[in-house]
Amino acid sequence: MSRTVVNIHDLRFAWPGHDPVLDLPALQIAQGERVFIKGPSGSGKSTLLGLLAGIQTVNHGTLEVLGQPLAQLSSRDRDGFRAGQLGYIFQQFNLLPYLSVIDNVTSALTFSPQKRARLNAAPEAEAHRLLGELQLPEAALSRPVHALSIGQQQRVAAARALIGAPPLVIADEPTSALDTDNRAAFIRLLFKECDQQGSTLIFVSHDPFLEPLFPRVENLQQLNRRSQC
Repeated sequence: MSRTVVNIHDLRFAWPGHDPVLDLPALQIAQGERVFIKGPSGSGKSTLLGLLAGIQTVNHGTLEVLGQPLAQLSSRDRDGFRAGQLGYIFQQFNLLPYLSVIDNVTSALTFSPQKRARLNAAPEAEAHRLLGELQLPEAALSRPVHALSIGQQQRVAAARALIGAPPLVIADEPTSALDTDNRAAFIRLLFKECDQQGSTLIFVSHDPFLEPLFPRVENLQQLNRRSQC
């Protein structure tokens, strides 16, 4: 029986002094799933990701990630949970320009003894392996991060999210700067690596061309009772 990675029940979230942004009756995501969450701007996608990552906490209801009720954890414990159990691919990648390509990837291990413990090789060797699996050219490894193409930066950001085999990988519009063919190729590489590591993938986008690549699609605008008012 598959483990439940995300369990949401009767979730509500509002910023102080504002109406609710999210009102979700239910959402469950099982271990190993590849889930595409779509919705237009303003539908609550970014807020949902912030809740799943423990950056914000729910005002009402249940949100459990990997069995952890995040709202019951302290801010410090949520930070530790996020560092150890999640991999996050940001829309703008958020790479560190003063670090090398390899150091950008291994930076995800700095505050995570859990990820370091899951490594089967030295950190630098695992970074090389992931970048190779994600088809980053060997020549790119010696270039400054800012000198890489958008597609190459995307692969570095993905390798950083994947190192240490996090149980949950969250991708926030990471393909928005790529053409359709390169987007599809990247998704397939991401699927392959998540399959090898046993990671669950939640991919958020408003790009309808990516939907057919995913076995499960959720429309946040339809799930969110707030958007139906």
